[in-house]
Amino acid sequence: MDVHDLSEEAKRGLHMYEESSDALGVDFRGRPCRQDKHGGTRAALFVLGLQAFEMMAIAAVGNNLITYVFNEMHFPLSKAANLVTNFIGTVFLLSLLGGFLSDSYLGSFRTMLVFGVIEISGFILLSVQAHLPQLRPPECNMKNTTTHCLEANGYKAATLYAALCLVALGSGCLKPNIISHGADQFQRKDLRKLSSFFNAAYFAFSMGQLIALTLLVWVQTHSGMDIGFGVSAAVMAAGMISLAAGTNFYRNKPPRGSIFAPVAQVVFVAAITKRKQICPSNPNTLHQPSTDLVGVKPLLHTNKFRFLDKACIKTQGKAMESPWRLCTVEQVHQVKILLSVIPIFACTIIFNTILAQLQTFSVQQGSSMDTHITTTFQIPPASLQAIPYIILIFVVPLYETFFVPLARKLSGNDSGISPLQRIGTGLFLATFSMVAAALVEKKRRESFLEQNVTLSIFWIAPQFLIFGLSEMFTAVGLVEFFYKQSSQSMQSFLTAMTYCSYSFGFYLSSVLVSAVNKVTSSNGSGTREGWLGDNDLNKDRLDLFYWLLASLSFVNFFNYLFWSRWYSFGPSATHHRAEVNSLEDIEDGANKDSKMEKPRI
Repeated sequence: MDVHDLSEEAKRGLHMYEESSDALGVDFRGRPCRQDKHGGTRAALFVLGLQAFEMMAIAAVGNNLITYVFNEMHFPLSKAANLVTNFIGTVFLLSLLGGFLSDSYLGSFRTMLVFGVIEISGFILLSVQAHLPQLRPPECNMKNTTTHCLEANGYKAATLYAALCLVALGSGCLKPNIISHGADQFQRKDLRKLSSFFNAAYFAFSMGQLIALTLLVWVQTHSGMDIGFGVSAAVMAAGMISLAAGTNFYRNKPPRGSIFAPVAQVVFVAAITKRKQICPSNPNTLHQPSTDLVGVKPLLHTNKFRFLDKACIKTQGKAMESPWRLCTVEQVHQVKILLSVIPIFACTIIFNTILAQLQTFSVQQGSSMDTHITTTFQIPPASLQAIPYIILIFVVPLYETFFVPLARKLSGNDSGISPLQRIGTGLFLATFSMVAAALVEKKRRESFLEQNVTLSIFWIAPQFLIFGLSEMFTAVGLVEFFYKQSSQSMQSFLTAMTYCSYSFGFYLSSVLVSAVNKVTSSNGSGTREGWLGDNDLNKDRLDLFYWLLASLSFVNFFNYLFWSRWYSFGPSATHHRAEVNSLEDIEDGANKDSKMEKPRI
């Protein structure tokens, strides 16, 4: 019998069977995986190699891009800062596209292969522009206020934008798939291994950042931006080699068609067309395809977003209904998860707005300070961002080796502390990063204007160090939280939402810079151009802008506390089906299952 001849209920039951039996995934040729050959730590190491190399390449460009755009392309400081934040914001926004293509059509491995090549082409185009004088405006010293430098326009600006778009498209579509593909190498029931992988991924991230902010930024500064961008292309190519080397060992999750169709069926069709229906008091009467599959667990019900349950109400008198008029409990479960994680996602936007300042204004802040370590050696301002990662390459292993086992014993949580607790800790620390930045900038400015003294660049180290520690908690907690909440069919897309938070944070930074300039330029504060309206930080009031961000971050922390308490889906109990592959797995997991809170919809 052809699958198309089956009833809709039988098709849904078959889909559930396929998803349950495919827990081990398939290899790159589409054949069922073998547990002794595919997946596991060995396969994940190849993905972690790509994580480190890709971060090394993109960080070297992103963290020093404002220097290139300001000094070489002659964009005004505020415009250059907005260009950088918009570029980085676009990188993370495009992660949604990468997650969608992966879950729906290509799979994470093929998605990474395609967009990795695109990212390399963007780096090459940047290197070509930085090398050829015909693609840049005439040389000019932007810090000399007595001269007028010609800003890049026409085909020169178009070349810059095209290169940045290629890099943003490639990197954005890669990022969520690196994490999800690496996590897919472990079974979902191996919560401890998953938690360790997320910590290892952040360690690879930190190593990539550290090398980019020291070695690669030094190359850009001393050998030229053309050589620096070319090195980024070579490093990214090394990452793709690492990914390809693990082809025979990967456990791949097959794409399952459009991930938005079930959401549209629940929200825009079934729940609307049946809006006048009354939700039954007994949730067991809601539509669920009947199946006797081993390992399939029943769903518990919650009244949250109860109006969506109307999509599962059968119309009396109809033996069969279209999937656009009758949805399953599983589909409603996915939509409820999406709606419930949105407030958590929104609470991390201010956090990433702070990150945007550390990659733009704080770099320019360092450029206005004494960068000498010795009489002959100067540290590039962008390299100061390496300080937290120097600390983190030691802190992350210590966290995984000592803190997690201790916290696991005390809390009973496989991750040590829950992802929500980890996110909250990071959001709390981020506020003090901006407090430190504001205090140092006030002292730097007053020292220069009143005493003609230039402070050492290491004065701004604390703001980078504090934020690095906060990022270790928030970034890893957020990725772990979203991955564990996702269903099998939406893992890459929900992981991409974590990167989308970065995007909104950087876009919000651009809006804040423009809004603050507009408001403060006409309030009689003595800064005619606004707090951030001049190319000279000694005339700007960056310290006041930092205080504004510290205040927003503090308020945002309490907002997060409210929504994290509201959230009702247990961070480690999100799956409504046991991912079991044998009777032995069922027997081994029986005791664990009895202790775990059952997932709710």
